[in-house]
Amino acid sequence: MDNSRLLIATLLCFALLIGWQSFSEYMGWTPPPAPPVPVEESAPQPARPDAPAPAPMAPVQRFAPTEGRDVRVDTPLYSAVFHTNGGVLQSFTLKKYTESIGPDARPFNLISPAAAGVAPMGLMINGAPSWNTGAWACEGDDLSLGEGQSGTLVFTGDVNGLRVTRSISFSADSYYLDERTTLSSETALPAQLSHTLALTSISGGGNYDIMSMAWDLNGSFKSENSTTTLTEEGLISSGDIWWAGLMSNYFLAAVVPDQGAQLVFKGRILEPGGIWRVAVEQPAATVTPDAPLTVHTGWWMGAKDRAMLKAAPNDLSAAMDMGIFTFLAVPLLWLLSFLQSLVGNWGVAIILLTILIKLVFWPLTRKSFKSMEKMKQIQPMMKQLQEKYGKDKEALSREMMQLYKTYGVNPMGGCLPILIQLPVFVALYQALLHSIELRHAAFITYLPFTDTLWLADLSVKDPFYITPLVMGATMFLQQWLSPAMGDPTQRKMMMFMPLIFTVMFINFPSGLVLYWLVNNILSIAQQWWTLRKV
Repeated sequence: MDNSRLLIATLLCFALLIGWQSFSEYMGWTPPPAPPVPVEESAPQPARPDAPAPAPMAPVQRFAPTEGRDVRVDTPLYSAVFHTNGGVLQSFTLKKYTESIGPDARPFNLISPAAAGVAPMGLMINGAPSWNTGAWACEGDDLSLGEGQSGTLVFTGDVNGLRVTRSISFSADSYYLDERTTLSSETALPAQLSHTLALTSISGGGNYDIMSMAWDLNGSFKSENSTTTLTEEGLISSGDIWWAGLMSNYFLAAVVPDQGAQLVFKGRILEPGGIWRVAVEQPAATVTPDAPLTVHTGWWMGAKDRAMLKAAPNDLSAAMDMGIFTFLAVPLLWLLSFLQSLVGNWGVAIILLTILIKLVFWPLTRKSFKSMEKMKQIQPMMKQLQEKYGKDKEALSREMMQLYKTYGVNPMGGCLPILIQLPVFVALYQALLHSIELRHAAFITYLPFTDTLWLADLSVKDPFYITPLVMGATMFLQQWLSPAMGDPTQRKMMMFMPLIFTVMFINFPSGLVLYWLVNNILSIAQQWWTLRKV
């Protein structure tokens, strides 16, 4: 095989391993091109004469309470504050999660001060905000719920001739809130309800924890995170909307309407303040004294807890999107959680998981090392064939294939183990990135012999870049120990691989770097042992 063919094979192997453009977009390192505004519909429905066409999302209507009071709901999972003017949510503090790490970290509040001013979890009636209109009251007082308990708040108001009743039920064991909204009137009046969410960013920022709008149209999960698209154009989707909301890697706020109705979902980033706002519009209807309108809608406000989402209606668990290798990510995450329950440390659990994965791939890797050693042994014969058939490419290729067949050598054997492990790598990447359990999970909290935080959060990068640099060094050692193949120029080219991988991994979540570092150390040990046997 001449130098050009070996170079092409090496580049193809590297391209398969990296798949740079699509792989980096999938991982979130580079933003994908902004798509056109999605306008989707399920089965078409006959138009009603009194049904207005979907309109663009209205400008933000700020919450301006003139009267009323705050009502508090306290559970083991969260503490929420509602205002009696329209039942508008003012605060939703998650007790199990903090904004940052450290002794002074505050509990994570889904509702920032800026979001509290634009009526998150609000109700629009005929396109107008209900929270700044009419007179409102609340039946009942503050709720304090213990484990296994539930409770309900009822907000009532008169809005432009309509009697509005919002009955919101809470469970101490879930982030799911259940609401029934009833509109009644003494005369026939048109009515169209729209449930809205308005939040600022609930992500940690950076390239990996990305804020996005997400919705499920008739069982098909969709999301959009392009701020350009969401600011300049917005989203409109109509059909059987199962749920729609805002999410980051670890948190979700969503409207969960009943299935079966033809609804309209709208999403947009509104100025000022970067307010992310979604609305789910119900079909237009007419309220009469004998026929009040009742709409059942749920809300999800909280962490993306897998067990809770699985128990929630409308396939909310689709928000735990782990990409095309979900079938691998889910069992890996289950196994990782099991190991953590045994050892009590997520970093140690990742190390144990890496060892188990290495044992599974041991036969394949051992076979690869043997193939590389055989390639080294037949190098003199390859060189003789190149000298003999240098100008006859067809004959050289034929003789090379016969040589490989005679000595049982696979020229691509060195790449195959890495390529086969790539789906496991991507699946573990997604599992580490979307598992709320690993948010702020520590391995080695403090840098040795100091009081400086180090690997105190495996979901973010190593602040001192120690682990990616050590990982690069182990990869260089692994390349150096590999059997020499090809001429010195080709070997030097392969020695650049550790540098490329180090640059790639420099800002990866430290939990993922830990996995690859331990995998390299185990590979070096296996390589040394296998070559001794050979």
